[in-house]
Order: sequence, then C-alpha cells, then structure tokens
Amino acid sequence: MELWVFWAAVALLVAGVVATLWRAVWRARAETRVAADFDLAVYRDQLTEIERDIARGTIPADEGVRLRTEIQRRLLDADRNAQKAAPAAEARAGWGLAVLIAVAMGAGVYGYWRLGAPGYPDLPLEARFAMAEEARANRPSQADAEAQIPPGLPRSDIDPSFLDLMDKLRQAVQDRPDDLRGFELLARNEAAMGNLAAAKDAQAAMLRIKGDAATAEDHAAHAELMIMAAGGFVSPEAEQALVRALALDPADGTARYYTGIMFAQIGRFDRTFILWRRLLEESPPDAPWVQSIRAQLPQVAERAGVRYTLPAAASAPGPTAGDIAAAAEMSAEDRQAMIEGMVDQLGARLATDGGPAEDWARLITSLAQIGRTEQAREIYAEAQTRFAGRTVELSGLREAAVMAGVAE
Repeated sequence: MELWVFWAAVALLVAGVVATLWRAVWRARAETRVAADFDLAVYRDQLTEIERDIARGTIPADEGVRLRTEIQRRLLDADRNAQKAAPAAEARAGWGLAVLIAVAMGAGVYGYWRLGAPGYPDLPLEARFAMAEEARANRPSQADAEAQIPPGLPRSDIDPSFLDLMDKLRQAVQDRPDDLRGFELLARNEAAMGNLAAAKDAQAAMLRIKGDAATAEDHAAHAELMIMAAGGFVSPEAEQALVRALALDPADGTARYYTGIMFAQIGRFDRTFILWRRLLEESPPDAPWVQSIRAQLPQVAERAGVRYTLPAAASAPGPTAGDIAAAAEMSAEDRQAMIEGMVDQLGARLATDGGPAEDWARLITSLAQIGRTEQAREIYAEAQTRFAGRTVELSGLREAAVMAGVAE
C-alpha cells in the first residue's frame, strides 16, 4: 500500500469520528432547546386558559388579573433564561467537542507510534513465509554456532579414575576408528560429563560405522547432541539429522520435538504448533518433551494466530493417594509386600509394553531399595540395550544405576 493511501484512510477515519461526535452534540443541543420551548408553550396555554376563565366568570376579575400577572412574569423569566442559557450551552458543547477530539486524536497518534510501524510496508502471509525460508537458508552452520558458545568450566566432581578411563577410551577409539561399541560408550560418557561437542562427534562416528543400519533413534540422538552443543540452536546439519530420523520413523518424539523448535526459530510458529500439539496428544505424560511443550505451546499458538486451550495434564503412572493411605495403616511386612508387588507390576509392564527411560530408571532405583540389587543390575543391562544410541536417555539411566549401586 502506498503511504499516501494509508494517510488518506487515516484522515477519513478522523473525519468520521469528528462527524459522529458533532452529531451527538448537535442532537443534545436540539433536545435542550426543545425542553425550553415546551416550558414557554405551557405558560402561554395557561394565560389563554385564565382569559377564558375570566370571560366565563369562573374566577373573579381581580384574582384573574393576579394570576395573569404571575404567569406573564414566569413566561418572561423562562424566555430570558432560555436566551441566556443557549449561548453558554453552545460554548460548553463546543469546548467539550474540542477536548474530545483532542483526546481521541492524541490517544490514537500515541498508540500508533508506540505499537504501530509508520511507513512499514504490508507483510502478507506469503511474504512472511518467504522471510522464514530465507532465514532458514541463511542460518549459521553447526561449526559457527558452536564457536559462539563460550567454553564451560571443567567439572570438579568427576572421579580422577573415571577421567583416566575416559582418556584411555578416547585413545582406544582413535587407534580403532571402526570400534562401534567404543564410540557408543564414548558418546554416552562424553555427554554425561557435559562434553557435548565431543559427544556429538562420537555419535557421528557411530553413525558412520553403522551406515544403513543406523536407527531413527541414532539420528535423533545425533541431532539432539548437535543442538545442545550449539546452545539450543538448530543448525542446518542438525536439521538434516532430524530429517533422516523422521524418514526412518515419522513417530520419533525427539525428532518431532526438535523439528518444532527449528520452525519456531525461523518464525514458522504455525508449523511448530501443528507438530507440538499432535506430539503432546500422542505422548505419555512422562515423556521427556511433554513438560517443555506444555510450557511453550500456549505462546506458540498465540504467535501462530490460533485459539488454543492447553488440556489438563495427565498424571504419570505411580501410586495413588489411596495406595499411600492404605500403606500407612499396614504392618511392616504387608507394606513391604505391597511395595514389592508395585515394583513387580512396573517391571512386568516395561517388559511387555516398554516405556520411557524415566520408568526404567525408577525400576532400577526401586529394585535396589528393596534389596534386589542383582535384578536391578540385570534391568540396567536390558535398559542399555533398549536405549542404545540415545545418549540423553542412557545418561539418565546410568545416573540412576550409579545411585542404586549397580554401576560405577
């Protein structure tokens, strides 16, 4: 739109506002004049009626003269007051109209200069999509994004013997560049230590060795490590890893979540909303991305121009309030039996239906707490197999296993 067309529209809008206000003031002034004319007409009718009553002899002549004089006095006073009030009312109306116009114009100009963009061109949907694609094409590379992240301080809580083992592992995979198991361990432990760039490189080496045998989870874990190493930024290289993961498994939750982040970063909140809303509806309540999506989805919907109400959060599996109350009334033996029964139920469910890494970690911890350490160690080994290549999940499982005393 040309700038003069915009300002012409503004001028027409202002003229319409002024005309509306003036019409309201004119109507009020006319109603005031009608009220004054009504009073004068009433007094004139009263004079006519008094003359008739005198002529008919209904009232004495001297009384008629007194009443006529009184009505004439009221008539003159009403006419005099009407003549005085009219200019004052018109003046007040004029000043009131001027004040209203000034306030309306001032508020409009202030609001536009604060919230608007004078001279800014139209930005239709097609242009916004083109801008988003341009931003997507011109993103920094993974290397550039990592270079902008300040180096972190080395951790001081890591056992020196573990650091020595890590040095030996790094040297081992350097000497044996096709050692798949070595790179799996290296990626997992580098991530656990916070060395995200090194974990990303180890995961890439693992993908190289696996080749076509790499799973969607492998590629999604690689993308996640790249994103974390870049401080949350989804680079073109990370996007390619997400695309490969979704090509192998369109339902992969990690890849869908980070793809939504990528679209949000380039301004395509509409696509982020579609991805995340569906992912939230399909995910178990304890999936690692659920809480993050719930925290961001309302704002994403607003940016996408969608009216959306966040559904109520579902509860993760666990003991109910009734279970807890019942346990408080049991003997120590019965309480122990109930706890072991709940742990066995969780183990049976994971063995049959599987579940997120958080449930496996909870099972490992629970088994250790009730003294079934060897079984906890077996569950940890099984969980490592199930979540092979998923660095973040494996890190959480390892932490639970270390706390339970079944891993070093």
